[in-house]
Amino acid sequence: MSTNALLITPPFTQLNTAYPATAYIKGFLDAKDVKTKQLDLSIELFTSVFTKEFIDAIFKQAEMLGNTALPLVWQQREAYIDKVDTVMSYLRVQEVTAAYQIMHKDFLPHGHRRIKLNKDLSTEFGKLGILDKAKHIATLFVEELGDFINTNVDEFFSFTRYAEQIGRAASSFNTLEECLQYETTLIEDEMLYLLEEQLQKDAYNLVCFTIPFPGNLFSALRCAQFIKEKYPTIKVAFGGGYCNTELRRLTDTRIFNYVDFITLDDGEGPLLRITEYLENKIGEESLERTFICRENKVVYADKTPNTIFHHKNLPAPSYVGLPTAKYLSFLDVMNPMHRMWSDGKWNKLTISHGCYWKQCSFCDVTLDYIGNYQNTTADDLVNKIEKIIAETGITGFHFVDEAAPPKMLRALANKLLERKVFITWWTNIRFEKTFTPELCALLSKSGCIAVTGGLEVASDRLLAKMKKGVDIGQVARVTKAFSDQNIMVHAYLMFGFPTETAQETIDSLEVVRQLFYNNCIQSAFWHQFACTSHSPVGKNPEEFKIKITGPKFEGFAENDLFHEDPTGAEHHLYSEGLNIALNNYLNHKGFEIPLSNYFNFKVPEVTVKNNLIASHL
Repeated sequence: MSTNALLITPPFTQLNTAYPATAYIKGFLDAKDVKTKQLDLSIELFTSVFTKEFIDAIFKQAEMLGNTALPLVWQQREAYIDKVDTVMSYLRVQEVTAAYQIMHKDFLPHGHRRIKLNKDLSTEFGKLGILDKAKHIATLFVEELGDFINTNVDEFFSFTRYAEQIGRAASSFNTLEECLQYETTLIEDEMLYLLEEQLQKDAYNLVCFTIPFPGNLFSALRCAQFIKEKYPTIKVAFGGGYCNTELRRLTDTRIFNYVDFITLDDGEGPLLRITEYLENKIGEESLERTFICRENKVVYADKTPNTIFHHKNLPAPSYVGLPTAKYLSFLDVMNPMHRMWSDGKWNKLTISHGCYWKQCSFCDVTLDYIGNYQNTTADDLVNKIEKIIAETGITGFHFVDEAAPPKMLRALANKLLERKVFITWWTNIRFEKTFTPELCALLSKSGCIAVTGGLEVASDRLLAKMKKGVDIGQVARVTKAFSDQNIMVHAYLMFGFPTETAQETIDSLEVVRQLFYNNCIQSAFWHQFACTSHSPVGKNPEEFKIKITGPKFEGFAENDLFHEDPTGAEHHLYSEGLNIALNNYLNHKGFEIPLSNYFNFKVPEVTVKNNLIASHL
């Protein structure tokens, strides 16, 4: 019996563009003559929920349950029901005549989010044009409905995740198991209806779920539970980022009531072996990087050496069958860089596999997706780019590398220009000195509009401890070289790294202030340090002077570790002040406000010279 596989992205991931995992697997399995279809259940469910009929059903259900919190939405429910199709169609295609209609002050209801908007939109929107203003108001409308669903009908509902709270730090399977016994919600019923509709279309014998994030786990389990009950002959496989990082020590057999296979790391090899196993070409002992359940024990079937499918030999991802026209552009925040993640359609592609640096001490460098670096050629990349454009009609590309290698970016830019392939692209990089003004100019000419990169902490002591391989002076010069070419720069910032003092946190904020002030960066985001079990810090906590305090591993997931940092500051206290300051700088204001004003407790005086960044430039 030959395999017929259905590849599914479960709800909810990004809604503006397809998550690329199933496209990569489909491209690979197609090349191996395995029959496949792919289903983005995330966008299918979202577009099914936000329709006139379904929103009407939501309000009826809320009334039946006696749940009418968020009174502004409840009182104007008729307007929400009548206008939702118009709003969704605008978010799919921003058409200017529709924008004027949406912008009319009385066209859409004024719910709890809309009311917060300034009476005079020009101050909020700055220089945004009519299409963007309408997009923002349309986004608020959909978010208000989302809030209503979450508050009154399905507490698990959220735009880019579902039931994330029970998927995160699930060291035991207990809570997931318990929730799977509950009655399905209205949203889950719709999801299972869409799934069944697809299962009826063809005789599938393998259904594969990619689970990139904790917010995809529960919906994937719900679907798997449904398949096991209704279609017991179909085999179910899980893989993807969540499994690769969190399920490596799996011993709890209960998840195998819902799935047959859980694969680790790159899915190509393990899935090919699973199809051969289902076709009786190989036995269980020949499976690779795959958890199965045998005699009520979790067994890791991993025939070594593994079959290696090198990055340079892999075919292009295949976007065939994904509903390009259904993806939506949201505009929820004004930050021009943050909107890249939720606005506009982007094809996602990796330039290289893994990270060429792979030394940062807070990063999962021991795992394959970072530690196993492989490259390809510029010609191969441009061939893939052309094939993807032909399939999707989209010329925007987000290169989703851990860190795109400068040498490869130079070759790619030259090849795009030489072959006259016109794309718009952005990627993640390390701020290293190879990015000269001359290289930045070339990248800009080839279509680069933005880069993101980890500055992490603006302290040379901590940068060395993190093994970032950069210093503040270098970051200033590189980011300025990009900005001078009108390439937007977004910096990932971290606070609360082990042993970080209050002084270093405040000095970091001052460096960030100066980077914005000197137009080196235009966007940034603060993350509080999280200790993971696969990072050098998690593996050698004593070396970083921290103490791991939990959680106790109970057979299921393991990734985020709780820790104490006896020599560092009380890191959580700084979160609010850092973010208020950052929000000002993002909006080109507040540079003159003393940093101590952002915190409601006493903080150290800044020790960084106020011309530090300017002196590096």
